[in-house]
Amino acid sequence: MSDSYFDFLRGIPFFEELSDTDILSISKYCTAKIFGPGHILFNEGDPADMFYIIMSGEVEVWKAYGTNDEDMLAIHSHGKLFGEMALIDNLPRSATVKTKTHIRLLQIGEHDFQNMIRENSSVAFSIVRSLSSMIRKSNETFLEDLKERNMELEKANRDLKIAHEELIKKERLSNLGKFSSMILHDLRNPISTVKAYTELLLMDSDVPEKTRKYISNIKFETERINNLASELLDYSRGDIRLEMNIIDLDDFLSKLEASVQRRFASSNIEILFENKFSDHAVFDFERMMRVMMNLAENARKALAGKGIFSVTTENSNNTLQFRIKDNGEGMNKDIQKHIFEPFYSSSRGGGTGLGMVIVKNIVEAHEGELEIISSPGKGTEIRINMPIR
Repeated sequence: MSDSYFDFLRGIPFFEELSDTDILSISKYCTAKIFGPGHILFNEGDPADMFYIIMSGEVEVWKAYGTNDEDMLAIHSHGKLFGEMALIDNLPRSATVKTKTHIRLLQIGEHDFQNMIRENSSVAFSIVRSLSSMIRKSNETFLEDLKERNMELEKANRDLKIAHEELIKKERLSNLGKFSSMILHDLRNPISTVKAYTELLLMDSDVPEKTRKYISNIKFETERINNLASELLDYSRGDIRLEMNIIDLDDFLSKLEASVQRRFASSNIEILFENKFSDHAVFDFERMMRVMMNLAENARKALAGKGIFSVTTENSNNTLQFRIKDNGEGMNKDIQKHIFEPFYSSSRGGGTGLGMVIVKNIVEAHEGELEIISSPGKGTEIRINMPIR
């Protein structure tokens, strides 16, 4: 019967370097066994009494089987040898082996296994080589697993550090918001008073033209301060409250152009406005005016007193698109990466660092999208796409 196992053993890679004589000597120690699925061949901690070779089917190798910490280490199938380690080191089984499917095994008892090794040095050498390969593979797997766990630990540590910094940042901003909110409410009262008096003065027809110009400038700057206070208040509250209305874009752009001209009055910047959007739009007039003035102010700083600033509106893929362009100094990738961070400013002209944060928040509150196209020396184009309601 043992000779019938020769062809099977000859085809196993583990024995490929053995001679036919060696294979025949191994086969005479083998006996065949058949087991159904779910059969425990041996348990972890059992004494070693058998060496196995799988002819067909599959077995599962488990650590801590039957406990809360059980872990399946491997699945062995056709041609796989197992159980030799405990026979060689004469120690209890290090794992539990259970049949996964119907399985046919060749098995060699402990006494026959020891005789086989003593009688055939080629077989002994083959088993030693197999054990060496298994230990080497186990070490590599362990090192890979250790490396992976270290990488996961490093990532978790970085994530924890970022989360901690973000938590501290939010706490600081929350405290700043509460403090700013109280100050800004008090600040807007005298601003409103100054604005009201300028409007009264402008209503007086007896005011000289030169003085009227000064009063208009005071009113304009007062409105800028009021808008800045509103931005800080919006940021401190953490939300944008929209007042949606049907807007005539020609009227909107006309008022925007007048405000931009006053702001750019002392420069040689050419201003171009064009409305290609034929329908009415729906948005918060004051908020979008603030968006445009913030972008205009950024363009003014980038142009450094000369160049072209343009605003165009049109229907783009069934959205209302604002294109705000300048041919100023432009922005590199690093600046663009930080441009929406609170209190970040790359301008030599100063600023709160909240302008683009407010722009982004207002656009997103309108369910719109913001796109920046810029490179050093080539200027900046900002596209705002908003849904047509």
